[in-house]
Amino acid sequence: MKKIAVSLLAFLFALPMWACEVCEKQQPKVLKGISHGTGPQSDWDMPIIYVSGIIVLFTLVYSVKYLVKPNEGAEDHIKRSILNTPLQDGH
Repeated sequence: MKKIAVSLLAFLFALPMWACEVCEKQQPKVLKGISHGTGPQSDWDMPIIYVSGIIVLFTLVYSVKYLVKPNEGAEDHIKRSILNTPLQDGH
């Protein structure tokens, strides 16, 4: 099973190298050899890609930050309403 998983990962990482020569000529320098197709169709395509990449990186950084140090020590944190609630009859 481990060999199959490693082989599958190696195959997936090698896929970008398989862009055909025709598609490679149509892509901008940044995307050469990575993707098939005609490449950006307008002047707005690359800025949209860059902005979406920045948004993804921003959310990744903050998700890792709050996973590592969630800062749940505040007295008004939502978990305090559950932890400080007294138990009812045997429940």
